[in-house]
Order: sequence, then C-alpha cells, then structure tokens
Amino acid sequence: MKQRFILLALMLIYPCVNMLSSEESKDSKRVIIICAHPDDCEITSGGLALLFTAAGHEVKCVSLTNGNKGHQSYNPIELAAVRLKETEEVAKRLKCAYEVVNINDGELLPTLENRLKVIRLIREWKADVVITHRPFDYHPDHRNASLLVQDAAFMVTVPQMLPEVPAIKNNPLFLYTRDRFTTPLPFRSDIVIDITPVTKEKANLLDAHVSQVYEWLPWINQSKDVIPSDKEGRLNYLEKNYVIRRGVITEKDKELLYKWYRYTDLSNVKAIESFQICEYGKQPTEAEIRNLFPGYSAQ
Repeated sequence: MKQRFILLALMLIYPCVNMLSSEESKDSKRVIIICAHPDDCEITSGGLALLFTAAGHEVKCVSLTNGNKGHQSYNPIELAAVRLKETEEVAKRLKCAYEVVNINDGELLPTLENRLKVIRLIREWKADVVITHRPFDYHPDHRNASLLVQDAAFMVTVPQMLPEVPAIKNNPLFLYTRDRFTTPLPFRSDIVIDITPVTKEKANLLDAHVSQVYEWLPWINQSKDVIPSDKEGRLNYLEKNYVIRRGVITEKDKELLYKWYRYTDLSNVKAIESFQICEYGKQPTEAEIRNLFPGYSAQ
C-alpha cells in the first residue's frame, strides 16, 4: 500500500518537474564562438562569454587552428602543447567548453572538409548564437575562419548536408566581432554589450594565455611596454591594454547603449564589446535580440 502511494505521488509530481525543466531549457541560451586561434575568442568576445555563463547559459569556444606558429621561441610542437594547456585554463576560469582543432597555424583553408567540421560543431552544440571574425582582416586564418562559418550559416539547416548530425531547425544568429579594417567595408555595430562589470574577469581570461599576451604579442608588435611581474600588475596591464582600450565606445555604440540597455547616463560604462549581425543566419526582431543578450532591457 505504501509503495503504491509513493508511486502515485511520483506520477503526480513528475509532469510538474518535467514542465519546469522544459521551461528552464527554453530560457537557456547556447553560444558558440568560432575563431582562428587560441585567445581570439577571449580577446574579441570574452566579456560577452562571461556575462552569458554568469547568467547560467552555455558557452563553447573553438579555435580552428592549434596556434603553433605564434611565438618567437617555442618550436611548433612545443607551442601547440603550450597553447592547448592555456585554453584548458581558460575553460576552468570561464566555466565553458573549449575545443582546439588540430590544424596548423597559418594553414587554415576554406575547404569542404573544414566546412563540414564547422557545420558539425554548430549542430552538435545546438547553437542559438554563433560568433566569428569578419572576412576582412589582416590574418588569412581570421579571414578563412570567417568564410567557413559563413559557408556553414545556411547549411546547418539543410538535413541532407552531413545527415549523420541532425540539422538545426531554427537557424542561429550569426555575429561578427569588431575590427578596425575598412576595406572593402568597415565594421557596423548592431549589438553592443556593456562589459564594465567583467573587465577584470576578462583580463583574467587573457592572463591564461601567457605565451601570447606577455610574450608573443609584445614581441611581434615591438611594444615598449614593460610587462609587470606580479599578478595584480599583470591583470591591470591586460585590463587597460586589451579590455578597456579595445572596448572604446563610438558615437554609434552610444546610440545602441541607449537603445538596448535604456541607459540615460553612460559615464559609468568603461568598456564594450560590439558585434555585427551576419546576413546569412537568423535575422532577429528587436524583441528576439532583447531576449538573447544578458542585461538588455525587456522593451
């Protein structure tokens, strides 16, 4: 008799639990950032990634190369191992998934094989938002990563393309990260994210890429900056040079901060990340954009 009572109670409770989990999953967002090198995801979109994970959403970072050429001292085999460990540290700090594709740095090409890899990545993650470089960039890997994601943008919805991985029914929102290049077209701000609350945390993500932010990038850029040796000094250096300086706010960005956040005073906004909507994926309504991004006002 007691067992029957317990069974009946579970039958009555279960639909409610199931409905709750369905409602929770409905509100959960899944974001995949697909860039060319280990550290590109964090430099371009680390603040947004932090805000997404803090809000309980799922984030995956992908580097389409192993980054094994970007250092003045390490040989390619050594550097690939170093940079893989650095991404593993980022995954711990960001509480995200991180995947590095074993393609040599500087050798990424927009082949069919690589397009299928990107389609698989997006489908398996069941992405709501996909972020990548723009196709106008100084680095061939950045340009080709962008082409691969663009070429996947429609194909992720086509069932007979890579049929062993179920197609996505609702095409994700595809976004480009901000850059400084103007030929043939300059970057256009559509989505602006206030990352002021997480500038130090973004610096901490970049701090995991020791081989890059403290060694390779200062060397290749012939920087005269003195890299601090202590942890706090290094975080302050990264926050100033990689987060706030790169997060400069243009007049267009100000308009969007007023629009999306309903801010009336921008004096407290220290840094942003800005994104352009790709024409090839989902073309969201204003209401859909407000629902997708943490911190945006409901109307």
